[in-house]
Amino acid sequence: MALYRREHSELWLQLAPPRSPERLSSSADAVHSVLLSKGACFLRELVSSAKLLQTQVEQALGELAAVGLVTSDSYAGLRSLVTPSAKRQPLAGATRRHRTVPFGMEAAGRWSLIREQASGSGSQGAPADAIEQYARILLRRYGVVFHRLLAREGIAVPWRQLLLVYRRLEARGELRGGRFVAGVTGEQFALPEAVVALRAARRQGESGSLVAISAVDPLNLLGTVLPGERVPSLARNRIVFGDGTPLAVLESGVPRMLGDFPPERSQAITAALLRRPVSPKLRMYLGMAGRKAPERWGRKVTSDQ
Repeated sequence: MALYRREHSELWLQLAPPRSPERLSSSADAVHSVLLSKGACFLRELVSSAKLLQTQVEQALGELAAVGLVTSDSYAGLRSLVTPSAKRQPLAGATRRHRTVPFGMEAAGRWSLIREQASGSGSQGAPADAIEQYARILLRRYGVVFHRLLAREGIAVPWRQLLLVYRRLEARGELRGGRFVAGVTGEQFALPEAVVALRAARRQGESGSLVAISAVDPLNLLGTVLPGERVPSLARNRIVFGDGTPLAVLESGVPRMLGDFPPERSQAITAALLRRPVSPKLRMYLGMAGRKAPERWGRKVTSDQ
């Protein structure tokens, strides 16, 4: 699954690995044939044109989406596909005793095929301008780029191709090469503003504040750049950092400390990890007290809390 801007679709499809031929079911093959001949269609059009039941069309769309052949106009299509059928809205005239989600496949809009001609080359045969755009995206994402970071990326562009781009950009003066991250071997490249930010952070020293991120965040570098076990990139998994050091992780709803901390510090780390709701009275007090108040509890309150 990939989320990107429409104007960037050509870039990501060129860099995507080539798809191996898939053996589709008869229902999926029928829906694929309809989309190939008629173009983008709504769910009702697919049901009538493919001469299948609506449940069969939904299963076919899920199969086609799983192999990267179709896309829809809205997020409702993706939400419907990942929602169990027992929790979806029932078909017309049917009712369920338990609560269902407030959307269905009908709200997905049109379904269409992803263009084959733009997605078959893969990163090995991608044009030079696409590789340069990807190299710049990595720089904007991380600030400092080196070989070990590619272990977390889903697009397997060879480091040797990125290295040629970064050396050329360094020769132009657009970025800097050197040793910016300790404990990492090989060449490193950084944006000028990233170097300034790193120097400012080093001069600032430790502040004791806590920052919690989702495991799908690009800052989840455990097991790749940072020591420790890798945390799966799932939205429900979380990691708490203190001054850039990972302190605790939340996996499958179970918190796990990455070190020994005093009781008060452990309590603050757990609170940041679980993202416990703040009562209205406490939220009002924190808003009146300013930025100094949250530090009394050893926790930094961020915008998503």
